Amino acid sequence: MRVMVFVKATEDSEKGLPPTEEMTEMFEAMGKFNEELVNAGVMVDGDGLKPSSAGKRIAFDGPGRTVIDGPFAETRELVAGYWVWEVKDMDEAVAWAKRCPNPMPGPSELEIRPFYEMEDFGDALTPELAEREQQLRDRLSGQ
Repeated sequence: MRVMVFVKATEDSEKGLPPTEEMTEMFEAMGKFNEELVNAGVMVDGDGLKPSSAGKRIAFDGPGRTVIDGPFAETRELVAGYWVWEVKDMDEAVAWAKRCPNPMPGPSELEIRPFYEMEDFGDALTPELAEREQQLRDRLSGQ
């Protein structure tokens, strides 16, 4: 089972990088945790994101597209980083997440969401569409 683990943004993360000493301690703790994830074969991908002030949103309304510049309100709803994990089930994902060092200087949250898998789409995913999707995944993974 693949899951995406979101590191939720905080007011501190939206300000940008923390002071050097604090940043070094967080990098060390997170680096050790990431190494554990990799050694266990759990971590597929992951990274931190710059504050929303460096981002943009694209709003869709029928054929129209509107570009909205950051920063964005509601810090609690923003993402400051992510991992993609391969785990046996949600319980394993939760167990790993509980071992994570606090990713922020103060209170913070992780959110875990499972990816859709091809079998979740049932008959809506024809064999032709499944084949095309698998070819794209193979290309992405370098196969």
